[in-house]
Amino acid sequence: MQLTTSLRSALVAGAAATALFTGAAGAVAASAAPPAAAGAPATVHSPYGQLRPLAALSAERLATGDLVAAAKWGTGGPVDDPAREREVLRAVADQARELGADPAVTVRIFRDQIEASKVVQRGLHRAWEADPGRAPTERPDLGEVRKEINRINGELVRAIAGSPYARSAPYCAPLLTAAAVRVRHERQLDGLHTGALARSLRSVCGGG
Repeated sequence: MQLTTSLRSALVAGAAATALFTGAAGAVAASAAPPAAAGAPATVHSPYGQLRPLAALSAERLATGDLVAAAKWGTGGPVDDPAREREVLRAVADQARELGADPAVTVRIFRDQIEASKVVQRGLHRAWEADPGRAPTERPDLGEVRKEINRINGELVRAIAGSPYARSAPYCAPLLTAAAVRVRHERQLDGLHTGALARSLRSVCGGG
């Protein structure tokens, strides 16, 4: 069965994000990064070393979107869950305050994380509708999946709290792009998840 128009659009967006990660942005990353970041090992104290966990954890969080999509598949329930989203945003804001991080910046980044997860969920649902043979045959326990999401959320808040200098630096965007390229390659992300990763990182740079 042919892919639906909506899924085609999602995959085109993912391919565009892949081109962004692997094309001109990579060249910008090499030229705009500070000299120490270009060839030195990525230590936890280097700007790249601070940004890479944000990309890696974002990709890990996106992987749970596959499980959430499977849990919701066939239930007739919507992808959007405003009550759950409010719960997540309150929790990460509270944790940011405890860590001395900016809660507003943290919430902004997590709004993108949530939207990126919904990109994955909607994309998978469209794919499964177009080709039912690809649909999951088992439904994960959504409560257990959310425990894993909460764990990743906590690590992501800590990564945000530990990277204010790197996230506000003028070379944040190219270094973050380089980190996303590496993560995309390591996890062998497809077009849908590559596009979602780009969406999840939209607000990382420029915040305190």
